[in-house]
Amino acid sequence: MGGRFLRTAAAAAFLFGIAGGFGTGEAGAGASGTGIALAQPAQPSPAPPSQTFMQYGLAPAAPGTASGQTAPGGMPSPFQRIGFDQKVGDKVPADLAFRDETGRPVRIGSYFGGKPLVLALVYFQCPMLCPMTLNGLVRSLKGMSFDAGHDYEVVVVSFDPRETPAMAAAAKRYAVHGYGRPETAPGWHFLTGGAEPVRRLTQAVGFRYFYDEQAKQFAHPAGIVLLTPQGAASRYLYGIEFPPRNVRLGLVEAASNRIGSPVDQVLLYCFHYDPVQGRYSAATLNIVRLSAILCVVGLGTMIALLLRREHRGQNPLGTA
Repeated sequence: MGGRFLRTAAAAAFLFGIAGGFGTGEAGAGASGTGIALAQPAQPSPAPPSQTFMQYGLAPAAPGTASGQTAPGGMPSPFQRIGFDQKVGDKVPADLAFRDETGRPVRIGSYFGGKPLVLALVYFQCPMLCPMTLNGLVRSLKGMSFDAGHDYEVVVVSFDPRETPAMAAAAKRYAVHGYGRPETAPGWHFLTGGAEPVRRLTQAVGFRYFYDEQAKQFAHPAGIVLLTPQGAASRYLYGIEFPPRNVRLGLVEAASNRIGSPVDQVLLYCFHYDPVQGRYSAATLNIVRLSAILCVVGLGTMIALLLRREHRGQNPLGTA
């Protein structure tokens, strides 16, 4: 009996050690994303919302703030004019008319219906932020097993009505080449359009920007919007780098779990979307719960195996 107790206690300690690692170290490793493994620096303490928005070129709207003044929270008012106002659940008007990279007239609703969409609002002559956003998006999508055109559609729309299909075609060639899967080119759509459809699209997804006459360029936020197959905003991911795990989980949720695997369902249980940060963060309580369940199941299995082995040792011939 003493030997059985010691073996059981050792098994329990071993399993609790595994559970503890799952709930702490493993969760931290997962937060750096999947698909591309990069060394991550120590994470600073969470910044206040205003600092977070500033970090990504975003700002919460502050109606009534005059130009040149400082808005509440110490943020200059020009920054209040750019950002994302999350409109989760609102649909993009399907009748918006654009031209694709070949110059063919298309309605954005023609991409709705079957798959979730990755929507990126950029302008192709942007000197810095837009190319960084597109490069980050391509790297993220390349790091996923999902294929553009098969599991989701990529729709990149210029919010500069002066840009042309030729510019869109050049941007598409660069993106598809970087993605490294030329057969997926039909799943990438680069659109240009007039001022009115651009205005309606940006308003539909809460994308705030303005043209800076002095700098002769647009001031705008950085990020992507994940749409449901019906064209409704589902998730907003901020910045110029998008961890493949975040994009994958966002697409799985946007598709109402019609794509992905059981592993994605487990990850969605352990990682929840944070609308303020625009990313998926570890749900600590759910991780602890899952760890406890795994521990109990593992402990019960170990005890059953130990008892079975001891019973066989006492009855080597299977006799009573």
